[in-house]
Amino acid sequence: MLLMELLGAYTLPADATLRIERGETWPDTEPEASVTNSETADEHLSDEEVLSDGESQTVNDAEATIEKAIVEQVHNRCEPAATLQDLRMLARWATSKADRTFRQAVNLVAAGSRSPAESVQYAMLGLPFWRGGFNCLSLPGGIKLNYKIVFDTKVANIASGIPYAVCDTYIPAAKIDYEYNGIGHELENARIHDANRNNGLHGMGIRVIVVDRNQLRDIPAIESMAMLAYRLAGVQFRYRVTGYRKLQERLLNDLRMAVGMPSV
Repeated sequence: MLLMELLGAYTLPADATLRIERGETWPDTEPEASVTNSETADEHLSDEEVLSDGESQTVNDAEATIEKAIVEQVHNRCEPAATLQDLRMLARWATSKADRTFRQAVNLVAAGSRSPAESVQYAMLGLPFWRGGFNCLSLPGGIKLNYKIVFDTKVANIASGIPYAVCDTYIPAAKIDYEYNGIGHELENARIHDANRNNGLHGMGIRVIVVDRNQLRDIPAIESMAMLAYRLAGVQFRYRVTGYRKLQERLLNDLRMAVGMPSV
C-alpha cells in the first residue's frame, strides 16, 4: 500500500505513520479526537451546547465526520512521488532475500490511485488468487486506474456536454468501470455529475458498477464484481487455490490496516 501511495495522487498525513505502524486506526475515532489542540478547544461546542436545541445536528455531523474518517481516511491530494519506472529500476538493484517482498510488490502495483479506498479496491480485484485477490490483473489489458475515456460528440451530448470520463478502476477486457463512491459523491451536485458521466460511459459501451463503502468490506460482494468482469471478458472464473476465503479475509484486513482502516 505504501508503493500505491508513492505512485498515486494522494498521501496520508505524516501523523498517521506511527499509529499505522502500531496497527492502530487513523485518525483516532474517539470523540475527543476532534479537539486536537487545547488552545483551539474553545472553538468547539461545549457539553452544554451539544445538549442544546442543536444536539441532533451536532451529533449527526460528528458521526458523519467519524464515518468518513474510518472509511475513506484523511488524505491529501499531491503529485506522485515516484513512477513505476523508478521502482522497477530500484527493484533491479534490490537483489537480496530481504528485498524479495519489495520486488514482488513492484510487479503488482499500479500508478494513478487517488485515495486509500481506491488502492484497496485495486488490490482486492487485481492481486493473484494465492495472495487473496481475485486475479483480474491476469485478464487481457489488466486493470487501469483513473483511466480517461474520451467521448465522441453524440455521447458527449448524452452526458450533458461532459467531454470525457475518468474511470476509477477500469478493466479493458470487460469494458467495465468500478467507481468507488465515497462521502463526496453523496452530495447533490456530485450525484448529478456522476449521473451524466455514467450516461456517457454507457454511451461508449462501458458498464459502470458503483461501489460503496459497505461493499468494499464485503468479500462476497467483491467476488461477485470480479466474476462479472471475468464473464464480460469471456474468461472462466475458477479458483486455483484452496482455502481462498481465508486468504481473502487476511488480504482485505491487511490492506485496510495498512492505511489505518479498522479490520472487518
